[in-house]
Amino acid sequence: MSELLNIDFASYGVKEHLQSYLNEIWPQMRLFAQRQLRQDALAEDLVQEALLSAIQNADKFKGQAAVKTWVFSILRRKIADHFRKSPRTPTDQTVNMTDESEESLDILFDERGRWHPHFQPVEWGNPEATRVQDEFWVTFDLCLNELPEQQCTTFMMREYIGLSTDEIVSELKISINAVNVTLHRARIRLQQCLSIRWFGEQQ
Repeated sequence: MSELLNIDFASYGVKEHLQSYLNEIWPQMRLFAQRQLRQDALAEDLVQEALLSAIQNADKFKGQAAVKTWVFSILRRKIADHFRKSPRTPTDQTVNMTDESEESLDILFDERGRWHPHFQPVEWGNPEATRVQDEFWVTFDLCLNELPEQQCTTFMMREYIGLSTDEIVSELKISINAVNVTLHRARIRLQQCLSIRWFGEQQ
């Protein structure tokens, strides 16, 4: 048995190096799920399900970057399915937000607030691009972790899990306007952080 995961890797024929890597990324998966679900036990269950689904298709893995992309995509789908199967009644509740700069650096997102193609959370293709991608997402995670909790949760629901605005409204029990404002401010903060921590260093 793995020390961290309640999975019998040997019974699935998982190679030692893959077992080691899955143990390594498991805490990241658990934290991601906990942030979205806010229920530790449920988060643990969905992470386990995602990992089991992944190791059953271990022959499709093509290196560590592919493993992480593959496993997290499974986890995101499972979280999204959970939200869609457990609808909550939306309310008109709003959240209090402080005024922030409305200036956008337009580094990551277009005028509609969607990812620019070069910065979508997908694989970039070749070894050098993959290395740069991995370094970028480490920096991105640092910036994401510095967001206020409401902004971080809302952004991840939208951009990582792929929930619609209505689904986020239902889950967080805030108004549509509050979701849009929160996403806008999260994107601005991320752009500002990355302009210093990533793009500044690349110049």
